[in-house]
Amino acid sequence: MMMAMSPPASLENGLESFLAEAIRLGRDTMRAGEGGPFGALIVRKGEVLARGWNQVTSRNDPTAHAEMVAIREACRRVGDFRLAGCTLYVSCEPCPMCLAACYWAGIERIVYAADRQDAARIGFADAVIYEEVRLPPPARKIVMEQAGREAALAVFTEWEGMAEKVLY
Repeated sequence: MMMAMSPPASLENGLESFLAEAIRLGRDTMRAGEGGPFGALIVRKGEVLARGWNQVTSRNDPTAHAEMVAIREACRRVGDFRLAGCTLYVSCEPCPMCLAACYWAGIERIVYAADRQDAARIGFADAVIYEEVRLPPPARKIVMEQAGREAALAVFTEWEGMAEKVLY
């Protein structure tokens, strides 16, 4: 785990220091060759539950974005898939995958530095994903086919009738 350094003068202490740490984490791990220039912290009640940094290229894992790494670690640490009461501090606006994961985890607040246009200017173009999600499945660039619906619905019916299920 990386040690925190003092925040730059442009960011005040307090909540912004978490954002400064996320930015530093992205920079330091980028310089170390671990991935892109992205860092993230998940904080609850002033306590850092997890830190994450982009590890896409070092792990050969397209889902190893800073936010995803931090969410996985925070969930492990608290022993729950819900991160209620948490804030995500991240060096850049989350991509669609990471944003969806934040919703699934129940993260209540996201504080980000750079935005998606800033990321696009350096080659991280998420706009195509935002556009694709709005399209009906047959119109997307990735071929999508539906099959086996009845078999899947039978499992859904079983789930629906389970008394001891955990909703999420």
